[in-house]
Amino acid sequence: MELTNHIILLGSAVVFVSVLASVVTARVGAPLLLVFLVMGMLFGEDGPGGIAFDDVQLAHLLGNLALAVILFDGGLATCYKDFRVGLRPALGLATLGVLITTAITGLFAVWWLDLDWLEGLLLGAIVGSTDAAAVFSLLRSNGIELKQRVGATLEIESGSNDPMAIFLTIALIELILSDRGNPGWMLLSEFARQMGLGALFGLAGGFVLVWLVNRLKMSAGLHPLAIMAGGLCLFGITATLNGSGFLAIYLAGIVIGNRPLESRLEIKRFHDGLARLAQIGMFLMLGLLVTPSDLLPVAPDALLFALVLILAARPLAVWLCLLPFRFPWREQVFIGWVGLRGAVPIILALFPLLAGLTQAPMIFNIVFFVVLVSLLIQGWTVIGLARRLDLEVPPSTHLLQRVELDIPGQQELELVGYRLAENAPIVVETSVAQTRLPPGSRLVAVLRDGRLLDQCGPVTARAGDHVYLLADPGDLAELDRLFVAAPETERLSERAFFGEFVLAGEARLADLCAFYGLKVPNGDGQLTLDTLIRRELNAHPVVGDRLQLGSLELVVRAVDEDRVIQVGLKLPRAH
Repeated sequence: MELTNHIILLGSAVVFVSVLASVVTARVGAPLLLVFLVMGMLFGEDGPGGIAFDDVQLAHLLGNLALAVILFDGGLATCYKDFRVGLRPALGLATLGVLITTAITGLFAVWWLDLDWLEGLLLGAIVGSTDAAAVFSLLRSNGIELKQRVGATLEIESGSNDPMAIFLTIALIELILSDRGNPGWMLLSEFARQMGLGALFGLAGGFVLVWLVNRLKMSAGLHPLAIMAGGLCLFGITATLNGSGFLAIYLAGIVIGNRPLESRLEIKRFHDGLARLAQIGMFLMLGLLVTPSDLLPVAPDALLFALVLILAARPLAVWLCLLPFRFPWREQVFIGWVGLRGAVPIILALFPLLAGLTQAPMIFNIVFFVVLVSLLIQGWTVIGLARRLDLEVPPSTHLLQRVELDIPGQQELELVGYRLAENAPIVVETSVAQTRLPPGSRLVAVLRDGRLLDQCGPVTARAGDHVYLLADPGDLAELDRLFVAAPETERLSERAFFGEFVLAGEARLADLCAFYGLKVPNGDGQLTLDTLIRRELNAHPVVGDRLQLGSLELVVRAVDEDRVIQVGLKLPRAH
């Protein structure tokens, strides 16, 4: 009984300290997952904790469970609208990109580490997938929002490239153990089976879970548990049938997160917290599993291997995969650099240990060292690089409070609340008129000094008021512009980023050039700004895209599907 109490105390204390560590790491810019990994090493047998943990089978079980939970949450947080700009490039990176990375790093391992060619490719496959979830947790903790094209590509890639890396790892281990004569056919058939079953069970299972939760009468508190258990069931069923359970649970998460669903906001919040707990537990466990003293003998080789991965394999794979999509060079550089390696390579490095391969211990230690190097170098520099490459955009939402309303069969509505600051636009104009609100929004209540104001007559807005509105989710950005104070000292205020004036996307280029005395390009005078920007970009426009027009700069401010509806105009700076 005393041992049980000690275990509960130690486990809860470790998790509590890990959660509090997120506050500190956000201030110093350290990757949070690196902190958890180091904490696990400190608790391990070579650290002050002295805990000896070497159960590879248990680590494999808990690691797979944690990865399934994290991928499920990633799917829930992925919006269909991001597919428009990020799906095709992300799928290229998740498949061909992983293969290119595997080939380059694998051949280097064969040459430098003197491994068999299958063992070298196995090492390359293990480090082939990225962990953009770690990057986004770091960006969000520092209040940074990326351009949609970059953010969507990275987020979809991070969720969809894990199944590819897992497939390659398992297939290469089977080839090493079985020594089959036709590896090409074996890889092709195994790929078709795993990805086909994963896609089938994931998409179908996602729709079935949505249907069940929306129709079964149950307590609201059971909805998140039902969705979690259903997602893990899909993972287990697919994996039992030799399909990709990870692909299945990720796709199920995407379907569930983008369909009308009872208690959707509570479900997403629950799984967000569960995924964070899974990340903490997984990295702590992996830190316990490694023996730091075993890393020293492989450190020089592992460091060189990591540099080849970071500086050659990942950038080349990104360049080749994004070539057809004409990504600007700044975006390619950032995506190439943010090939952060996280928990997945360490979990995959357990597979050779379970299979009993001769080189398995060396592979595990090299992979662990590569992850440490990636978290240290890439994780610590991602924020500065995003700002230096001008890929940061003003945050699209500043909501103080947000509550989804579950109205069966009705339009999706949310109750949103703002606390007005001194320089909020609605305060400056001293009016909360209904005509100023988007068509899908209605004023519900205004609270001043804790008291509900009478709304029978005109209501004037004051600093410190709490304003609550019923709104369509699509109107939130417009509400932000009305009720959120423009930052005065932050570098990325909307005025500084988008420019001094706002133009309609339907404005004619000839009119703009005539007003500012610019020469109209031959034959382009009748083009609208929307048409001009889309032609010059030759890609799906997103907020933050820029086009130089003589001494002026056009900045995409708002997009509806593929149509530019608002353009910011930045005037040349006076010298």
